[in-house]
Amino acid sequence: MLESYTALLRTATVKAHLATRTIHFATERLTALAQAKGALPVIWPEVLFVCEQNAGRSQMAAVLTEALSGGRIHVRSAGSMPAHELNPAVVEAMTEMGLDMSREFPKPLTDDVVQAADVVITMGCGDACPIYPGKRYQDWELQDPQGQSIEQVRVIRDEVEQHVRELLTSLEVTPA
Repeated sequence: MLESYTALLRTATVKAHLATRTIHFATERLTALAQAKGALPVIWPEVLFVCEQNAGRSQMAAVLTEALSGGRIHVRSAGSMPAHELNPAVVEAMTEMGLDMSREFPKPLTDDVVQAADVVITMGCGDACPIYPGKRYQDWELQDPQGQSIEQVRVIRDEVEQHVRELLTSLEVTPA
């Protein structure tokens, strides 16, 4: 708990939701660790999306994967250098699709979530992600939405969606 709290505190600008986010983050990490060690069964394929800030591309991919898989994929996202908050243009572009990002927040990349993943998708930060045998790694070359107009973020969102649909098909999950 303390380690998760400290990791989130480093980038927190508003502390109002820090306790709630710490509980969520620590629970995800403990679940990932238990799955990686075989103490918890893995029911659905585990996919981890990683980008530098975990404020744009990886968050879009995670939310789209959750929505398009109908919950048949367990999704996590993280950043090698997480931002303070989600990119507002990304939130707007996802809201336009009817997808709610209000529970999402940038999280630091930790070893336990990588160990628990079956598939690790990196987006411009592949060298920051630890490599473990038996994992499937992919790097999606996508433009960073940071500093982009909403129009450009929509283009990036649509590219992310196409990659997600291809990923789901490769995991034998029919996109909703």
